[in-house]
Amino acid sequence: MMNVTKIKLSAVLLASVILLSGCGGKGNAEVEAAAAGNGAEKLKKLVIAEPLHYTGYLPLYVAQREGYFAEEGLEVEMLQAAGGTHVTSVVSGDAWAVIGGPESNALANIGNSDPIVSVSNVVNRANVYLMAKKGTAPAGSSDEELAAFLKGKKLNAGRHGGTPNLLTQYLLLELGLDPQKDVRLLEPADGSTVVAMVQQGAADIANGAEPQISDGMSKGVWDEPFYKFHDLGDYAYSVLSVKKSTLEKDPETVQKAVNAVVKALKVIQEDKELAMRVLKAEFPTLSDAAAQAALDRAYDDQLWSPDGVISQEALDKDMDVMIKTGIYKGEYTYDDLVDMQFVNKTAAK
Repeated sequence: MMNVTKIKLSAVLLASVILLSGCGGKGNAEVEAAAAGNGAEKLKKLVIAEPLHYTGYLPLYVAQREGYFAEEGLEVEMLQAAGGTHVTSVVSGDAWAVIGGPESNALANIGNSDPIVSVSNVVNRANVYLMAKKGTAPAGSSDEELAAFLKGKKLNAGRHGGTPNLLTQYLLLELGLDPQKDVRLLEPADGSTVVAMVQQGAADIANGAEPQISDGMSKGVWDEPFYKFHDLGDYAYSVLSVKKSTLEKDPETVQKAVNAVVKALKVIQEDKELAMRVLKAEFPTLSDAAAQAALDRAYDDQLWSPDGVISQEALDKDMDVMIKTGIYKGEYTYDDLVDMQFVNKTAAK
């Protein structure tokens, strides 16, 4: 069964490379120019797997399109791998790195002789929001009002084991509700169905992030989110991770990738025009209003890490959700899941 999965992932990877060879980054001319600037050396190709294409990963797209990876001698392709395969694609070797939650790495590391280790923060807030079908949101936000509103609803929580799903279950438990009995928990593997499920009446409530939020609002499916998990503060939601063997055998490439990501994180904090330009290029179907709303939300909610640092506190909050929901039953240590040597070296430059 594992061989079949790997073959399918390889096929998806090959198709993605073919499709993306003519796009992504600033274009072939710019990539070639960057290569020329590095002594005409051929760029090293890397694949980073993402569970879903969404605005939270904008710093990666900035590093790709603005040539920050190319400046480091790298050519990066993004591979969309839904249903949790973004992590397994790294385990199998179909992707060099993954952008996602460290808690997913912790699950994948159980019994794994070559564990996945996080090397840079990207999204340092719990980038999950709850939206209700238009005109049905709760009147208040107290625990009692939220519990009464959620009870009995069809709730699209997203992929089982994924961070949005776990955060949703965590909230239900905090409100005194049983996720398995007091709501109808829907767990589709494909996160892109969020808007459609509420629009078609298959779900009353959905969790999601941008660009789904703005997409749903523009289509009249829901209004502003009635609950925002970013209020949890620093939270290691989406980090860049590679296999431990990669750290040991090719630390130079890891350092180059981290340099590019940290540069993008700093630039995106200061240059909103550049951020908008890349956002529109990555999500061309978004209206100008929706794109602006998505970007405004990211800045207002302090979505992105300013420096790539993954703090103990940010990791602990993430893992606390895992443990309280019962998905993760083992122990963990910061040093097993996180290695900040590359971010520290970038900061020391």
